[in-house]
Amino acid sequence: MSKKRIVIIGNGMVGHKFIEYLRNAEERDQFEIIAFCEEPRYAYDRVHLSEFFSGKSADELSLVAPTYYEEQGVTVHLNCRATAIDRAAHTVTGSNGEIIAYDKLIMATGSYPFVPPVPGNDREGCLVYRTIEDLEAIQSVGNKSRIGAVVGGGLLGLEAAKALHDMGLETHVVEFAPRLMAVQIDEGGGAILRDKIEKLGVKVHTSRNTLNICDGETTLNRMEFEGGDVLETDIVLFSAGIRPRDDLARSCGLDIGPRGGIEINNDCQTSDPDIYAIGECALWNKQIFGLVAPGYQMARVAVASLTSGEEKFTGADMSTKLKLMGVDVASIGDAHARTPGARQYTYIDEPNGIYKKLIVSEDGKHLLGSVLIGDAEVYGNLLQIALNGIELPEHPDALILPSRDGSAGFGIGVDALPESAQICSCNNVSKGDLCAAVVAGSTSVGALKESTSCGTGCGGCVPLMTQVMNAELEKQGIEVCTDLCEHFPHTRQDLYYLVRLEKIKTFEELLSKYGRGTGCEICKPTI
Repeated sequence: MSKKRIVIIGNGMVGHKFIEYLRNAEERDQFEIIAFCEEPRYAYDRVHLSEFFSGKSADELSLVAPTYYEEQGVTVHLNCRATAIDRAAHTVTGSNGEIIAYDKLIMATGSYPFVPPVPGNDREGCLVYRTIEDLEAIQSVGNKSRIGAVVGGGLLGLEAAKALHDMGLETHVVEFAPRLMAVQIDEGGGAILRDKIEKLGVKVHTSRNTLNICDGETTLNRMEFEGGDVLETDIVLFSAGIRPRDDLARSCGLDIGPRGGIEINNDCQTSDPDIYAIGECALWNKQIFGLVAPGYQMARVAVASLTSGEEKFTGADMSTKLKLMGVDVASIGDAHARTPGARQYTYIDEPNGIYKKLIVSEDGKHLLGSVLIGDAEVYGNLLQIALNGIELPEHPDALILPSRDGSAGFGIGVDALPESAQICSCNNVSKGDLCAAVVAGSTSVGALKESTSCGTGCGGCVPLMTQVMNAELEKQGIEVCTDLCEHFPHTRQDLYYLVRLEKIKTFEELLSKYGRGTGCEICKPTI
């Protein structure tokens, strides 16, 4: 029987994950896989792109082992952009002139950085922050610059600001909205975040509308704002959001949303049943999902539609937990309390730069959303309460208030979670999956990552994964050796995995990525 040919346009994180899922399916031998990759390298980790400026190489950011595609029988055309789709002939034309026929087509074209239509936005030193090539250009210009400004104070903008700051540049963030991260966090959280970032030496300019970019008096460029203010800067780094790459879909007549995005159904099919769209280029129920986890979920659904699976895409949780310039930032659900009747609990510790807010239902029984700045240790606990509809305690504020006697605050405990509770949204790993893996012999964080892929995406689920592992080990009567010290809650076996397999090179990097706090000399000799 001849194989069905699957052609994928795009080899980013989501396009690559689709390939992995299809190659792991029972029906994998029924398919031939060909992919277009317009970049000069295979898929790499865009979530941790800023680590490039901390010394991580392009090879270390790669998601693909050197021989993976060859071993899996997958053909990837590097440095080759898809330029046309002929739906009637079922073909895709590449920038190399080759025409490739398909049975099913997967569009994983992703997004592109939005550059505001400001006069002078194409001047020397005006750059975007999206690919490794972009980062190399930033590094090149940055080596001969003193000052850098980022246009955009959202997630991507603050990541870009960290890159400039790590390069030793005087760094500014310019945001049109009245606060940072206006989409994810509220006014109170934005104020605390701004204060913490400014204490790191980054200057924040909110409510700024850039009207023009021209020659600077003492720098390469000058930004001119509405109202007459100006900012002298060498680099102008645009990181003001993304737009779905839907140009190919438009040109071949697929249905596109009024504001862009390739319209898809619950199977991730476009208006042409032989063409699917996944990731940031896809529009589902008038929504674009700009996080990697929903893209991975779409990839699973598309594979299920092509095989014997039954999974559907019915939306995705957009909660997120990040460390921006060393500051913990987390947002869950209805962070702006837009639900009718919603009630709020807020805790502010200004001296320590901590802000926590809960949004609960009118009857006080269900968690609708949360904002955490400066301390996001309870994020995993709150997310599971929200996702699983777990009833809140009599006094919900106990979830965010510190305990004066030093004891742990209220927590649901992993035993209260159902087996179906999703611990890792990037790779769809449930509590039941983790427990089964522990029973089968994966008794460390490193082993669990290898056997289940939990924690290998954004990494935000690692603390909760560790709790599930420890609880299951205790049920089996196995002594749990957790903390090397209070700042580093991992075992010595975990250290081997982190240092050898994840190529962690310094104690500071280890503590920054996987520890608690900002410094520790207690366990350093042991590590």
